[in-house]
Amino acid sequence: MDCCNHLNALPTAGDAEGAPGGPRPPLADVRVARKVYPDPATGRERLILDRVAFTVGPAEFVALVGPSGCGKSTLLHLIAGLDQTFTGFIRWPGTPDGRRPRLGYCFQNPRLLPWLSLRGNIDLVLDDPAARAAAVDALLTTMGLAAVAHFPANRLSVGMQRRAALARAFAVQPRLLLMDEPFVSLDAPTAGQLRGLLLDLCERQRPTVIFVTHDLYEATLLADRLLFLSASPARVIGTVEVGIARDRRRREALVDARYAELKALFRALYQDAADGPEQPVTDGTDARPV
Repeated sequence: MDCCNHLNALPTAGDAEGAPGGPRPPLADVRVARKVYPDPATGRERLILDRVAFTVGPAEFVALVGPSGCGKSTLLHLIAGLDQTFTGFIRWPGTPDGRRPRLGYCFQNPRLLPWLSLRGNIDLVLDDPAARAAAVDALLTTMGLAAVAHFPANRLSVGMQRRAALARAFAVQPRLLLMDEPFVSLDAPTAGQLRGLLLDLCERQRPTVIFVTHDLYEATLLADRLLFLSASPARVIGTVEVGIARDRRRREALVDARYAELKALFRALYQDAADGPEQPVTDGTDARPV
């Protein structure tokens, strides 16, 4: 990837020192000065990400909130190492060797291989499926998938496929979990159930999570901290702590109260989005419990 000296001056959120006795260093230090794609119509470069800089702490759950098409998925691809053509750097000060930690990824689509069973799709990502068999059995039971583990993936409902994708991501015991709108297109009860399962699994395994959403209520319910991204080209236009302990996230009144507070900030940040060409983020009607 390209690097340039001026990146060291980019602002970051949540920097921590690694000195003995001091705060733990962040797991990830993301500083993307510039990411472009060629425009197929004109051949010119189209700027997708513009001076996006932030850090993510160990076991922190960060939600990236922004309009559809602003570059959130592209940013996840850079963090995962799937795309390395950008100006900037992504460093891992929170790992012993400075390398990318063990990674789990939930894409917008479940991406299950249709000719494999549900269990086969999970075993495929494991180095030693036999050694992890008991743990995977327990995970499938937790996810309510044990009875259909032998079913071909293409015979599962959309809700089951998304649960299977979530189980696959956690089966590798990731230190970093990337999630790209994993509950989109689900009905409200199913999405609510999966959000609850996600919170339970995060409490057990304590991964660092970077979660992409355009839904403010979903972000408030799940995340420790919100990063607001502008319309394309994306840049960080705001960051805020949610301030609700994870063991209190199921208290609907607490989430509703904090959501109401964040809604004012949300509207101020995106007051021009409704008049722009991009689809604006939603204020939470998609994720509100029914």
